[in-house]
Amino acid sequence: MSHAPSRADGDVIRDFLSIADLLEEPRIAQLYAYIAREGSVTVRDASETLGLAQGTAYSDVDRLLDAGLVETTTDGQPRRFDACDIDLTVADGGGREYTITPALVDAVARRTTDEDIDTYIDRNGIAGLATALTYAVDRERGEVTHRLMADDLDISPLAAELVLQALRPVVHEYTDIEPAGASLDTIQNGDVRGDDEP
Repeated sequence: MSHAPSRADGDVIRDFLSIADLLEEPRIAQLYAYIAREGSVTVRDASETLGLAQGTAYSDVDRLLDAGLVETTTDGQPRRFDACDIDLTVADGGGREYTITPALVDAVARRTTDEDIDTYIDRNGIAGLATALTYAVDRERGEVTHRLMADDLDISPLAAELVLQALRPVVHEYTDIEPAGASLDTIQNGDVRGDDEP
């Protein structure tokens, strides 16, 4: 579980550049996302889980430490690391704002393993993925459809559906989603009651 960095205000420019680097390198983003999800991990944990050579994992953790995106949580060996929260709002070139969060970093990290996310980022950039992630949360809450997203963003309904499906695991990892309506099991078992029934 990630937590806020220990530095009070920090250097905003340094933070921005560190996070920009993180979003440009999916392997580093994947490592950050893993540490943010798992919390208090060792380099060996990360190396084994993510399939990284130990030397690469150590180097990448050092980069995250230097950037202030992770911190050491133990003094003894093996050292354990936890992710610092990221919550940075930036404007894209078109005047739209979006917020960089651990969920967005995780979504970017998945571009190496998910062709739909990779294609969406290639066509719409990180800002576009951040917007799609917002729609994905709203969709899981039952507030929008892929067609509404497609109309709003002037993309094809197929492109909207593909990225929404690809982002679904990220949404469920980072957002508490209240189930809407009755489950299929409830309907099939005849346990659905009207509002006026006891």
